[in-house]
Amino acid sequence: MMATLDRATSVAQTLQRLREKEVDAVELTRDALERAKRCKSDINAFSKLDTERALTAAAESDRRYREGRPRLLEGVPIAVKDMIDTAGCETRYGSQAFVGNIPTRDARVVEILRQSGAIILGKTTTHEFAWGVTTASEAFGDTKNPVDPSRVPGGSSGGMAAAIAYGAVSAGLGTDTGGSVRIPAALCGTVGFKPTYGRLSSQGVFPLSKSLDHPGILGATVADIEALAAAFGIVRGKLDGKLRIGVIEALPPVPTDKTVQASFIDATTKLGSLGRLEAITDTSIFEGLFDAFADTVLIEAGVHHSALHDQEFIKETYLRETSSRVALAQSKSVSDLTAARVRTWEFQSELELLFEDYDFLMMPTCPCVAPPRGVNEIQIDDWTGSERQALMAYTSPFNLAGVPAISIPIGGSQAERGLPTGLQIIAPSGDDEALLALSRAVERCVST
Repeated sequence: MMATLDRATSVAQTLQRLREKEVDAVELTRDALERAKRCKSDINAFSKLDTERALTAAAESDRRYREGRPRLLEGVPIAVKDMIDTAGCETRYGSQAFVGNIPTRDARVVEILRQSGAIILGKTTTHEFAWGVTTASEAFGDTKNPVDPSRVPGGSSGGMAAAIAYGAVSAGLGTDTGGSVRIPAALCGTVGFKPTYGRLSSQGVFPLSKSLDHPGILGATVADIEALAAAFGIVRGKLDGKLRIGVIEALPPVPTDKTVQASFIDATTKLGSLGRLEAITDTSIFEGLFDAFADTVLIEAGVHHSALHDQEFIKETYLRETSSRVALAQSKSVSDLTAARVRTWEFQSELELLFEDYDFLMMPTCPCVAPPRGVNEIQIDDWTGSERQALMAYTSPFNLAGVPAISIPIGGSQAERGLPTGLQIIAPSGDDEALLALSRAVERCVST
């Protein structure tokens, strides 16, 4: 494992240093770019650094501070996942098919952060077209987990989580279709927030599965998440009275491994002051959801890529994993998508009923710690299945539902404490502000 990782200065501390003229934005950005450069070399978490544009933006931030008109995130260095368009900076969506692709305009989420004064250092790595959970690439090399480089960082926003855990930045943008923000956050020991579906615009974000895609935010802490969320109008709310929290220790058929189980139980035992925690043992509403999720993604992504390129181009240019999935999509029918949609609608209704009894739900983010790189199958107790199902089994239901969810690190968060695990909190649709409020309280409890 690597030595204890030196996290980047928090967003709040960065803003304070800039306001108090302890450091200027250009100096800060140069330092951040150097960190990002080392991060790119050490663990391959960046696909592209946008040095000249970042320094130009930093100079503008310094002017604004001198003139007394700083914006919300003035001078704060961040990064953006390579699935999200950035004007003038190569955005290849993790694929050699888009090497040299230079968008002419920013995605809406990027535009909002730039207008808030954030400095975009560059693009972080992604699984090809965000269609995977390991951020591995035969074309560009694997991204490594900075806590233990022999292991995966998760995906598909693995580069973003790894860059934060490494210490290159304190926050940035990712995307989450089946857990792609929360999974790498859990495996790297950072925070990953998926807002309610549609709360953040997907304009300018390369689609994987349009009905499930959620732009999201990753940060070193909940406060870092909140700082970026505020730019999108998501401001931490208040918690009223004692809460009713439903606790799910595992989602069959995938059990939790001993490390995750122990850290989750330890974390939840510290949360009694937040409200009434009740174990939910009947998990039947989650049955069949992974199949519904997998078919939805396969069909929607297959349609999109088949419309973009012919099958020969896809076979010759896409990575084998991705091209085989596009080919597999050809075998699916309208009835397959209909069945997936019906199961999704059923689950949405069932989850709404569950939230009549509980204000929030809690469960592990992933049932296991970060797997070794190059492993395709995972065994947990008597269960054996694909790495993809193992890592997404506990997160993908909430993309189908479109509800807000967040992963907070518990257990080992640095190398000397072992591999990280994540606690996932889920809120009813639209309750993003309350979710952030509870997340801040949970973070305080589990860190003591």
